[in-house]
Amino acid sequence: MRRDTRARLRAATLALLLALGVVAPAAGAAQWAWLGVRIRDLSEQEMDEISSRHGLREGFGVLIVEVMEGTPAQTAGLKNGDLVVAFEARPVTETRVLQRLIASSAPGRDVRLTVLRAEGRRQLQVRLGAMPRAVVGERVGVEFGFVVREPEPGASGALAISVVVPKSAADRAGLEVGDVVLQVNDLPVVTRDALRDALADAGLEAPLRLTVRRAGTAERISLVLQAPGV
Repeated sequence: MRRDTRARLRAATLALLLALGVVAPAAGAAQWAWLGVRIRDLSEQEMDEISSRHGLREGFGVLIVEVMEGTPAQTAGLKNGDLVVAFEARPVTETRVLQRLIASSAPGRDVRLTVLRAEGRRQLQVRLGAMPRAVVGERVGVEFGFVVREPEPGASGALAISVVVPKSAADRAGLEVGDVVLQVNDLPVVTRDALRDALADAGLEAPLRLTVRRAGTAERISLVLQAPGV
C-alpha cells in the first residue's frame, strides 16, 4: 500500500473516532457529553451541491455518517445522511465546531439541532447523554494522540497502535505505529476492554505511562505521555 494511501486511511480512522463524542472540560468522566454519531466534513463538491439544492449562499455543515444504536442521537430521530447545520442558534461549519459546541454542554441538557434532509430543513431536540465508559477510554487515547487497531478476526488480539497523531503527546513521547501496548500506568492490559478501562481510569489530568513492545522485536519500552495541553 502506498504511503499516501496509508496516511489517508489513518486520518480517516482518527476522524471517525474523534466523531464518537467530545470531551467536556470537566474532571470526571461522568461529565463528558455524548451524542452518539460518527460524522465527517463535506467535500467542496458536496458543499456546492447542498448550497444549490437548498438555496443557500454557501454550502456548509457536518454529515452524519452513522447514528449508533441506543444513543441520544437515535432517540432524537437523527438519521444517517442528515446534515447538521446549526447547534441551537450557532452555525455548524465543520466537525470541530460541532465537537466544541457539545463540549461546552453537559449530559442531560436539551439542545436543538438544525439538520438538512432531502425533504428540507428540520429541527430536532436532543438530550445529550453521558459518554459510555468504553468510549471514554477510546477518547482518552485520542486526546493523548493515539488509536489502537481493532483486532483482526481470528488474530491474537495484540493491542497494536494504528495511528499516532503528529506533534501529539504520543508522538513527542516516541510512540510508534505498530507498537503493542502491554501496560497502562503499570497496569497490565491484555484485552481491548481492559485497555479501555485503564485509559478511562487514567483520565486527562496527569501524564500517561505506557509500556509497549516495539513492532517486530521483543524490546519493551516505557514511555511517558504528557497530559494534553502540557
